Amino acid sequence: MSIAGQVIRCKAAVAWEAGKPLSVEEIEVAPPQKNEVRVKIHFTSLCHTDVYFWEAKGQNPLFPRILGHEAEGVVESVGEGVIDVQPGDHVLPIFTGECKECPHCLSEASNMCDLLRINTERGGMLHDGHTRFSKDGKPIYHFLGTSTFSEYTVVHVGQVAKINPEAPLDKVCVLSCGMSTGFGATVNVAKPKKGGSVAIFGLGAVGLAAAEGARVCEASRIIGIDLNPNRFEEAKKFGCTEFVNPKDHNKPVQEVIAEMTGGGVDCSIECTGSTQAMVSAFECVHDGWGVAVLVGVPSRDDSFKTHPIHFLNERTLRGTFFGNYKPRSDIPGVVEKYMKKELELDKFITHSVPLLDINKAFEYMLRGEGLRCMIRMDA
Repeated sequence: MSIAGQVIRCKAAVAWEAGKPLSVEEIEVAPPQKNEVRVKIHFTSLCHTDVYFWEAKGQNPLFPRILGHEAEGVVESVGEGVIDVQPGDHVLPIFTGECKECPHCLSEASNMCDLLRINTERGGMLHDGHTRFSKDGKPIYHFLGTSTFSEYTVVHVGQVAKINPEAPLDKVCVLSCGMSTGFGATVNVAKPKKGGSVAIFGLGAVGLAAAEGARVCEASRIIGIDLNPNRFEEAKKFGCTEFVNPKDHNKPVQEVIAEMTGGGVDCSIECTGSTQAMVSAFECVHDGWGVAVLVGVPSRDDSFKTHPIHFLNERTLRGTFFGNYKPRSDIPGVVEKYMKKELELDKFITHSVPLLDINKAFEYMLRGEGLRCMIRMDA
């Protein structure tokens, strides 16, 4: 029996208060409205961004809320005006979107959609500002337009990437945020040449995805920089060939890297959000051709200082958002790279828990254990 057009009752992990354990309980999910799709989530994973907003650090707290934005699911029903996807399609819900009509979407150079760019403050849907989630008649707010810690969620059609139905659901879901962000920063922005040298600042999941991008580009030297030496052995699986712990040296790490490489690396990718690391990443690239790419998100009031001579000496500093991928146009192609074994994803998934144990995923991340914890919605 079809449930299209009806309210669905299902389980979701609800964040009722900042920093308090999520509560798995039955909620109601309304049908999709104009330009919306309702998706049955099969697998979702936990990202640092979920934890950051769960802790309500540095932004206006909005609770109760259903977090989650790295996931894979199947379209259950579609709202008015939706023609790009249909029930049964396999999709990745993505925290940013692609309306395909604004100047950014029409530009080959940008993926920062005017309509659907990431918005951490919005708790309702674009169509009417209302939430599609409720419990006992009281609204529960959305998160990043995705809210994937629910068995069913409602997403704007511009925020779902239709993918190959043969792709394994429990692997490709990590491409909807962190893996694409790091991988794309390397292959789309830094663009190291075969045999080149790359420095990766920060060896968390995003940094290791950047290293994976350097491996795929066949860089010969991939230098991992991190304050935690316990990450170095794991990083070898992602192509890192050398490691530097800034705490082991009595000089700036950019000077250490310059000495190691005869003047600097060809490109660097900064994945920590630390302004000190940003400066080091920029100043460690080779003059004349070096490119530094900033990926990590700094605190709201942060700034950094570097001497203009570094620019005049023909170093380039670039930023990137979601690896410069357009969600609907480009992410299906990244999934195909995985299907063709050109990109490895399995090694990013280090833990797995059922939805009922979702708080264990938060514990793993807060302890710094593993990379991605897969949350099984049907278990």
